[in-house]
Amino acid sequence: MMTIRMENLERLTLAEMKQFMENHRHLGGEVIPAGVAYPLIERVLKRQQYRRLKKGQRGVVLRFLAKVSGRSRAQMTRLVRRGMEHRRVEVKVAQRARFPRRYTAADVALLAKVDAAHEDLSGPAVRCIVEREFRVYDQSEYERLAGISVSHIYNLRRSEGYRKIRVRVEHTQGRQVSIAERRKPDPKGRPGYLRVDTIHQGHQDGKPGLFHINAVDTVTQWEVVGCVETIAETHLLPVLEAM
Repeated sequence: MMTIRMENLERLTLAEMKQFMENHRHLGGEVIPAGVAYPLIERVLKRQQYRRLKKGQRGVVLRFLAKVSGRSRAQMTRLVRRGMEHRRVEVKVAQRARFPRRYTAADVALLAKVDAAHEDLSGPAVRCIVEREFRVYDQSEYERLAGISVSHIYNLRRSEGYRKIRVRVEHTQGRQVSIAERRKPDPKGRPGYLRVDTIHQGHQDGKPGLFHINAVDTVTQWEVVGCVETIAETHLLPVLEAM
């Protein structure tokens, strides 16, 4: 970054500003620190009596200030307009909308206490509990929570203050239901549980062969052997009915 004394920049005339920009065409960034750019802009505007300048002269000042400060032309126009209105060129501090906080840290701690006592019930159930504590049992500490919405209960549960108080550890749950598990059925000594095996005879001369069916009762060991053309319910029923 190129450094130039600010005193020299402030004393430049319009012709010297044009010459400066002509000699420093290659300069792309700022040549003065960002912390002193705004005071310099303010002093240059006052020294050049910017209000009395013609349109072309104002353009020279704007391009010069944009060059030495590293600001864009649009940003420099806004800064100059602000300086003309308030006679000062200052950093505009962003002001965010701040809404009053309705629920305090004590309310969050109280909610965590309720969740711990009732093992993390659903939002509607917790809302009924805190409302009854205030309206039925006259517990004054529940006054603000008595009017809380269900959705905001979940918002408070996700807050950092709540998570510091209410730490939940969820262990991996074992599989309760067997899914896609192949195992031998347990008939518990009752007949009627069949084990059916099928074997395809194969193809001969391009024609499919028969399916050999072997059905065995797992308890009585009664066995029936048969043949069917295709594996379908209408063809298997006669074999199974024979048992």
